[in-house]
Amino acid sequence: MKSFLKIFAVTFSLFILGSCQNFDELVKNKNLPTSVPPSLILTGVLSHMNDQNAWDGKQGSQSAAQFYVSTYDYYGTNNYDQQPFIQTTDNFEYAGALQNLVQMDIESKNAGKPALNPYSALGKFLRAYYFNLMSQKMGDIPLSDALKGEAGTAPKYDTQKQVYTQILAWLEDANTDLTQLIANKDASLTGDIYLDNDLTKWQKVVNSFTLRVLVSLSKKESDTDLNIKQKFSNIVSNPTKYPLLSGLSDNLQFTFNAAYNPYPKNPTSLGRDGTRENVGGAFLDLTTSLKDPRTFIAATPAPAQLIAGKLFTDYTAYVGAPAGLSMSALGTNAQGGSYSYVNALRYSFDFAGSKAEPAIIIGYPEQCFNIAEGINRGWATGNAATYYTNGITASMNFLGITEGSSITVGNLTGTTVYGSVSNISISAYLAQPSVQYQGGAAGLTQILNQKYIAFWQNSNWEAFFNQRRTGVPTFSTGAGNGNGNKIAIRWQYPRAEADANTANYKAAVQSQYNGVDDLNGKMWILQ
Repeated sequence: MKSFLKIFAVTFSLFILGSCQNFDELVKNKNLPTSVPPSLILTGVLSHMNDQNAWDGKQGSQSAAQFYVSTYDYYGTNNYDQQPFIQTTDNFEYAGALQNLVQMDIESKNAGKPALNPYSALGKFLRAYYFNLMSQKMGDIPLSDALKGEAGTAPKYDTQKQVYTQILAWLEDANTDLTQLIANKDASLTGDIYLDNDLTKWQKVVNSFTLRVLVSLSKKESDTDLNIKQKFSNIVSNPTKYPLLSGLSDNLQFTFNAAYNPYPKNPTSLGRDGTRENVGGAFLDLTTSLKDPRTFIAATPAPAQLIAGKLFTDYTAYVGAPAGLSMSALGTNAQGGSYSYVNALRYSFDFAGSKAEPAIIIGYPEQCFNIAEGINRGWATGNAATYYTNGITASMNFLGITEGSSITVGNLTGTTVYGSVSNISISAYLAQPSVQYQGGAAGLTQILNQKYIAFWQNSNWEAFFNQRRTGVPTFSTGAGNGNGNKIAIRWQYPRAEADANTANYKAAVQSQYNGVDDLNGKMWILQ
């Protein structure tokens, strides 16, 4: 299969059953099923939401957001002109998950379900989720023609504005459908691996995600067709119609296990992660300047700082690596003990990630910051400071930090324990002048900085997308970034598109990027 259009022309692949055969082949093989319950398809599509490759470092979301910095190029560089920004795959990412949603609708009907059912409602949300990811990465994408089977073998590209018009419509419909299903006490959903088949929790996730999408369109707040500010206000001001996440227990999050979904960082990765990957300066420069206890959760003290006599409790002993520095300089400095490493006691303890937190996909801390940002921008009424402080507190609580708690600090491999940072006070942290919400432009920067800190180790690409949109926090640039010393702001289209869907591909590239499929091309939502 050579392109997005061909992926969508091929019938449903039962990846959730572990078969490499497509649906047509299953029909021909009498020893295999000709259909599957929609619940099995849902399980597969949901599991794909936690993109472990993106969530981990190594040219993935955490390195793109400069949470991690590689200091040895054998294990990956910090370049923005390599994978995944340059697409060498044969198809659009998430195309398979979207095609599976089409089949889920078919199987729901085959099972005798009415047109309105939990799978159709979640299908609208999941379409919005995956198309949003693809458009955030590339710009214009095939949408309206993309799921038409043979009729869509050369799909045109919808403009990014058209894509987001449809995404917002799907999300509104999903909320409406879920309201009706909940009122009808529909309990027919199965296959949900995240929220125990609870439609009330899914409705909160849908609306929280809608706020994420609306905030991502902040540069288009004056667009009268999208009507972003009014949609945002409608959700924030009407919790009866648009229920939202009420706390960490409502998070959509992925929990790892040793048997089938091992934690990305684990004892076998210590040789790579423990000595060749440092915590990024973009993160530690923020947390140490704010005397933020999340510093001790994420990082180890830099060895050279301890040798110089600093204590492990001293925030200045934690030093992040600048991703823009050349690999040779980073390697020399890292081997000399200049930088902090990822906290192995927490993140490489075992294969189940038993000491680490789950991976948030859509979560309460982000929702708090999104509402605070919207209020700061004048999109809705309310107390931005309250949402801001709630977001900080929730982020700390998610990492296990509570009033008066302690954090154990160890060395880069977790074999030495230096001691514990004791009697941590969230209230004292919030009372610092540098943390207290200031309102206006300064307050917006505070919100964005705290949202970035809260994205540590979760939410896939959102930290990168938010920084790209706002420029906050400041990312390190230079020779280490590749791409002409620049941070890429988009992904290239899959290379096979130029061959298999030539006319539509060229038209999309010409209309957006002056005919060049450029990593530095500015897509519509960023203009």
